[in-house]
This record gives sequence, structure tokens and C-alpha cells, in this order.
Amino acid sequence: MASRYSGALRVAALAALWGSGFLWIKIGLGGFSPIQITGLRMALGAAALVAILRLQGLGLPSDRNTWGHLLIAALFGNTIPYLLFGIGEQTVSSAAAGVINASTPLWTVLFTVLAYRSGRSARLNAWSLVLGSVGVVLIFSPWNLGADIASWGGLACLAAAASYGVSYVYIGHFLVKRDLGVLRMAAGQLICATALSFALIPILGWPVPRWEVGPVVAVLILGVLGTGLAYLLNYRIITDDGPTAASVVVYLLPVVSVLLGALVLGERLELQVLIGMAVVLLAAALRKSDEKPPVASSPRGQGEAETGGQISP
Repeated sequence: MASRYSGALRVAALAALWGSGFLWIKIGLGGFSPIQITGLRMALGAAALVAILRLQGLGLPSDRNTWGHLLIAALFGNTIPYLLFGIGEQTVSSAAAGVINASTPLWTVLFTVLAYRSGRSARLNAWSLVLGSVGVVLIFSPWNLGADIASWGGLACLAAAASYGVSYVYIGHFLVKRDLGVLRMAAGQLICATALSFALIPILGWPVPRWEVGPVVAVLILGVLGTGLAYLLNYRIITDDGPTAASVVVYLLPVVSVLLGALVLGERLELQVLIGMAVVLLAAALRKSDEKPPVASSPRGQGEAETGGQISP
């Protein structure tokens, strides 16, 4: 029973960290550009996890093949989506970004079907994908030309959610079964994401930041908590429940983002957007998986605690 509650608490904590991330991005944009927010949060998150690694006497992965997989996981799970959400929130609200992000489980199912060419998964999730598509259309409401969500910013957020879906499938297939431990994998991915983010600076530029208290605090929270601690939790959930099951964490993200957007920033969403969010979440809840959750690969005695609980989808 205790392990079940600990699993639920991990999901709630990750939902709070990531759900509030849309608020912190919006605040951070008051002083930093999207690439600056992405690069700084990656560097802060990586530094936090590397510090924990050192305290526990652990080292980073040494295999080149592993680093290659971590680089791809970082591209689709960090650099691309974080940058796109930063770009998107320049024109859409933090609440809208959180609502669009709710489509991540559906993208995960779709890419799982495509990657494994699983007719069984396609049959199990046909109605889920159709219903989810209807929800996405309601969220964007393309007939409502005056809505900010039906814009390039909204499409950037949708592409970010799709990128998350790719990363869940990729991590589940290429990284979870490697005997590295959760902390080492998470730290390695964020180091790769930091390198990828700063590699984009010559292309995207580095405007002079505005070092105001609000944006600086927002970026610090995004980096240390919303990225460092959150990705450690994320890997724990993936290793316990599998990539599709792990993505159900986003069920709670739009609720958190909408509440914080309304309470802190005074944001409001139109009724059809909220209805679309409910439809997408229903579709995600109806999704089924024929995958077997991988067993956590973190061995005892290496300074990392074993997880004992399964998180119910």
C-alpha cells in the first residue's frame, strides 16, 4: 500500500513541476528569449543532477553508443519541445500551452503504432486516436480566426507535444533496459540537451537579457526543479511503467496550467478550448497498451533507491 501511495505522489509531484512550467516560461519570457530560457534551464538542470551524482559517488555513462541514444532522446525530449513552447508562448497563453500539451499521450500511442507497426495497438487505440483528434480540432477551433491559439504559436506548442511523444517511445525502446540507473540516464540526457541548446545560439542569436527578479527566478525554478528534479522523476516513472504509461502524467498538466494561468496571470480560455481539453484527456484515458512495463534497471548498492510502486494509468 505504501509503495502505491509513493507512486501516486511521484506522479502528482511531476505534474505540479511540469504543469507550472508553462507559467514559469511565460514569466521568463519577460526577460529572456526562448533559446536563452531553453539553454539556461538545461544547464541548471544538468548541473543539479551531476551534483547529485557526485554526492552519491556515481559517474556518467561511458559507452559511446549510450551517449548517442541520449543525444537523440535529448533532442526530442528537451531541446525541441522546450524551445517550441518558448516560441509558442510568445503569442499564446500559458494555459493554452498546457492544454495543447495534453495531446502528448495520443502522440505517444500514434508513434508507438508507427514504430512497432503494431496492428494490435492500432486496433486497441483507434477510437482513442479519433476522439483525441476531435479534441485537438476543438482546442484550435480553426473556424475562430480571432483566437490566438489558432496561430503559429499554437502549432509550435502542438509540435512540441508531438516531439515529447517521440521521446517517450525512443527512451522506452533504446534506454530504459540499459543497466545505467535512473539518475545517470537523466543527467546524461540533460547534458546532451544543454550542448544541443547552446549549439543553436549562433543560429538563433543571444539578445541582451533583462535581469529582472521575476524572469530570473522563473528560469531558476525551471532549471533546478522543473528540469533537474522533474527529469529524475520522469525516468523513475518510465522505468516502472513503460513509455506510454509514463506519458499519462500529462493528464494533470492542463489542470495545473489552467489554474495557475488564471490565478497568477489572469488568463482565460474560451469554452470550446476547455471542452476540447476534456475530450483529449478522455481519449488519453481510453488509450490501451499491449506493452509490458520494463523493470527498473537501477541495481541496489549504487547509491540509487529502488522504486517499488506501480502508477495506475
